Amino acid sequence: MSLSIRNQIPGTVLSVTPGEVMATVKVRLDGGQEITAAITLEAVQELALEPGSAVRTLIKSTEVALATSTLGGVSIRNLIPGTVTEVATGGAMAGVKVAVAGGELTAAITKDAVDDLGLTAGAEVTALIKSTEVALATG
Repeated sequence: MSLSIRNQIPGTVLSVTPGEVMATVKVRLDGGQEITAAITLEAVQELALEPGSAVRTLIKSTEVALATSTLGGVSIRNLIPGTVTEVATGGAMAGVKVAVAGGELTAAITKDAVDDLGLTAGAEVTALIKSTEVALATG
């Protein structure tokens, strides 16, 4: 199956913490970073997720924010360091490609944000992704 989601990074499930309706799933990406996905308990069961399961993390580019400085006191669970490799700007929006260990992330952000942050190829950034915006796929 082909998907329009730009960010598809393989990894391995480290842990599953079930709740009443939702579960958190910690995944070690192939590059070594850890990412947390908050998905329904039903999805965990349907995908038969358990420690050691191979998965692909799926993240829409519109759900990736970028920061150029160190962050503290943030509720966002997924903070992934990387380096900007490309910035493509249009009238109002921009696509920013970020090399991360083991892969690449694309962030769709405003052109104003690119300008305010001074984003150019080679800039060090941190990608911020809420756990509720990470989907998982198997197979």
